Amino acid sequence: MKDTPISYEVVHRHIQESKIRNIGKATIREIKRLINGIETETGEKFIRMEMGVPGLPATAIGIEAEIEALRNGVAAIYPDIEGTPVLKKEAARFVKLFLDIDVDAANCVPTVGSMQGGFAAFLTFSKIHRDKDTTLFIDPGFPVHHQQHKVLGQKFETFDVYDFRGDKLRDKLISYFEKGNIHSVLYSNPNNPSWICFTDHELQIIGELANQYNVIIIEDLAYFAMDFRKDYSKPGQPPYQPTVAKYTDNYVLLISSSKAFSYAGQRIGMMIVSNKLFNTCSADLLRYYSTDIVGRALIYGTVYALSAGTAHSTQYGMAAMLKAANDGTFDFVEVVREYGEKAKIMKKLFIDNGFRIVYDQDEGVPLADGFYFTFSFPGIDGEALLEELLYYGISAIALSITGSHRKEGIRACVSLVKRDQFPALEERLRKFRENHSG
Repeated sequence: MKDTPISYEVVHRHIQESKIRNIGKATIREIKRLINGIETETGEKFIRMEMGVPGLPATAIGIEAEIEALRNGVAAIYPDIEGTPVLKKEAARFVKLFLDIDVDAANCVPTVGSMQGGFAAFLTFSKIHRDKDTTLFIDPGFPVHHQQHKVLGQKFETFDVYDFRGDKLRDKLISYFEKGNIHSVLYSNPNNPSWICFTDHELQIIGELANQYNVIIIEDLAYFAMDFRKDYSKPGQPPYQPTVAKYTDNYVLLISSSKAFSYAGQRIGMMIVSNKLFNTCSADLLRYYSTDIVGRALIYGTVYALSAGTAHSTQYGMAAMLKAANDGTFDFVEVVREYGEKAKIMKKLFIDNGFRIVYDQDEGVPLADGFYFTFSFPGIDGEALLEELLYYGISAIALSITGSHRKEGIRACVSLVKRDQFPALEERLRKFRENHSG
């Protein structure tokens, strides 16, 4: 047994009792449950980096608007499936002011978090054309999107974008699109877990190929404006959050309240459907829906079947937050800059103790400091490294469950790590390096 900061015996026993066959392949929630048990028994607090959840207080503007809506009686009334008018109006304003794109308010649809928006998109888009039955993931990505496809029994393909940045991305995408079976592509930007950010050149490549091959792009903007290398916080002023919507009309944007507004507990996001896609007609939809119009099938067919709408009061909360951002009275980006500042410090602690950053550049430019970063330790596989770090009171997830081909890597989320934990993190990393030197 090694001299580890957390009792070797306790950690080992909890791992055995968890019945998880391979800790490195465990889901995020399984890791969370395992760590909770170890912390309860030992009384030792872990450096918790496995969960990608906000570490800042929820935006008060949203809370107050929800309270007012509840007092006005909305809890007793079913929300409209397509969303409340005030939220749809502010969502359309938001994408105009912060992305510089024009979308009708009718095509801005609230969902129960971006996860439901993705689920609804996968269900619907796989039915638009009978010969297109496969989603392409530009990975690494959020593991649950893969899980959603498995639950649905839907086909998907995936590749790790690390070796296909810049112009290389074009040929890689064509190799999939030319098969004729891809109905949509999903990626996140900034990316979970790697925190890479596509350049405008790469987004243009994606958009042009979407036009050429009639493929829908699902752009997950869960970490909206959180590439802190540029200031995207000023409504109606460049620079704007980069988006594929500048280069194609075949898109859906998923905008989440969870990270940018620290509103994860209320489970509300927005699905922004381009005007062209929303009004696209396909007779193949009639196999499953009562309409051949994509937007109507998406809302009144799929979203209705999934949840019959998004919680009424939360829609008013999100509408108020978007309105404040649109009016320039609430700088939501400034609030979340704390994540980038913490990431910069934490990455240095890892590097100083022999670790390496796995995903480290965007087309030759150093990666931003943000919500996530990825790391490895020489000579140790990522899944083994994840398990080994548990004995040192550090939790994260292995990149192998995200579609990454960088098997040596681990994803760390900075949100729940408090600044007063940095000394403990530094000491545990130092101990790890000592025990693994030579």
